[in-house]
Amino acid sequence: MNRLAQTALLFLLGATLLHAGTTDLYLRYVKEGLRPLVLLAGAVLIATAAATLWYDRRTPAEDQHAHREPRVSWLLTLPVLALILVAPPALGSYSAAHTGTALTKPFGFPALPSGDAPLRLAVADYAGRAIYDDGGSLQNRRLKITGFVTLDRKGTPYLVRMGLNCCAADAQPVKIALTGAIPPVLRPDTWLEITGTYTPRRMKDPVNGGPIPYLKVTTARPVPTPHDPYDETWNT
Repeated sequence: MNRLAQTALLFLLGATLLHAGTTDLYLRYVKEGLRPLVLLAGAVLIATAAATLWYDRRTPAEDQHAHREPRVSWLLTLPVLALILVAPPALGSYSAAHTGTALTKPFGFPALPSGDAPLRLAVADYAGRAIYDDGGSLQNRRLKITGFVTLDRKGTPYLVRMGLNCCAADAQPVKIALTGAIPPVLRPDTWLEITGTYTPRRMKDPVNGGPIPYLKVTTARPVPTPHDPYDETWNT
């Protein structure tokens, strides 16, 4: 790998990061709040490639070293090609079914808005209030929650969102078990908008023994995958 190839690789990687950061592609890898850092990294790599090329053109040929880098350095192109050619799907039902719930006790429970309309909650918000507040703020409220479906080995259906600390590598699920008017056919990874009510019923996650609350389903309808499939509220 000569200097020109190194420069091209830097530029290609930087351009790929800029592309990911200016579209929703970066959400497959990192949390939404890291978009500025992805864009900054892309810009720095492109600037480095431009500076390297400028330096290479300015330096007389007789002053440059005539050796090449080891051939193994071409393996550095593999991550770049993976970013360009493969857009991995967001983690879904398989990961959720094989990973225990990551629900943790929140620092507090902000007051919920009043009204008769269904209250929209995140999966982690409902689970936290149901388990650690014993559903105190959820009594007699119609709730609307969106997540994807996963099933355990016994066929128990869960509504799930994967939470991130920083990136997809550390994603962990928060689960809600479903009861009530459950659709007769549920396919894993289907995104549903559930309207339902709180129930004090709960269970232990068969993977790690963590607490999982139930939600009594009134209606359920399929919805498209959200632009950001990960949930960042569970660890705030």
